[in-house]
Amino acid sequence: MPDLSTIAAFALASLLLLVIPGPAVIYILNRSVSDGREVGLAAVAGLELGNLVHAIAAAAGLSAVLATSAAAFNTVKWLGAGYLVFVGVRTLMRPPAPPTGDASGVSIGRAFGQGIVVNVLNPKVALFFLSFLPQFIHTDDGRAWTQALSLGVVFVAIGCVTDSIYSLAASSMRHVLLRGRALGVVQRWVAGTVFIGLGLMAATTSASHGATRPTGG
Repeated sequence: MPDLSTIAAFALASLLLLVIPGPAVIYILNRSVSDGREVGLAAVAGLELGNLVHAIAAAAGLSAVLATSAAAFNTVKWLGAGYLVFVGVRTLMRPPAPPTGDASGVSIGRAFGQGIVVNVLNPKVALFFLSFLPQFIHTDDGRAWTQALSLGVVFVAIGCVTDSIYSLAASSMRHVLLRGRALGVVQRWVAGTVFIGLGLMAATTSASHGATRPTGG
């Protein structure tokens, strides 16, 4: 278990990284504005569960495989990019929902599942944990696995807070869009375009640059 000073330093660094909008924040904003608060928060929960998977993998040393194996990296990268593009195309092809206060493009369960897939299949998250966590691990204290896992949980907890704030703020704009009858445009054309854009962004990720910015925030 890391000492309190290490946890505090890691928490501050994580907070500074998470408040900077990245692809995951774009996904959260998209879901929250398009489908409302509950769906947006479900997407946040899915994303953070995906982050936790990577934190556990990093603690177990599995993330090293993505950093050293180009084949493994490219496999995960193209799976994630393909999934995002698929969701985007399917969204563009979906008929627009009527502009009512209850309109929602996806269910809470689907948003949660998509959030998990978006982060689990994003190699940048694995590479981020691989490069970020070791800076706060004291190998001379032993039990590096426990230290890494504890710090990973801290990162996920902070991400839950920051991403939820983004979701709540974005979903509060939904009523404005409803009054302007623009929700159908957001749900179909903007949302679909955003997903395709995220897929293309994931497709251009390289192993040498993927670890500089987390997508959990």
